[in-house]
Amino acid sequence: MPMSAILSALADENRREILAVLKQGRISSGELARAVGMTPPALSYHLKKLKEAELIYETRQKNFIFYELDLTVLDEAILWLDELRGGEFHEAEAPLRRGGADDAAEPDSGAGGAALSP
Repeated sequence: MPMSAILSALADENRREILAVLKQGRISSGELARAVGMTPPALSYHLKKLKEAELIYETRQKNFIFYELDLTVLDEAILWLDELRGGEFHEAEAPLRRGGADDAAEPDSGAGGAALSP
């Protein structure tokens, strides 16, 4: 799944609310609509985006559709963000951001703290 689809899905407050409700467990679409206070068409739109990002999945039983979280993709996104955060600049800047001993020796250049020299 492209990271852009995952981040786009997570960027919307309504979709984050849906995910928070789904955190409690499997729920039917009708119960989910009531829990988040959305009309069925609005909920359907947001569920489509969450399914496209593979953050949720649906199962059908007779005339009901149930939704559940799929934490696999979320775990992948967290790992990617952690790698991004733990990259070369993160390690180089760690003493500066945490008030380490290097604070007095190297003043902030005002460029967002990202040093480009090796």
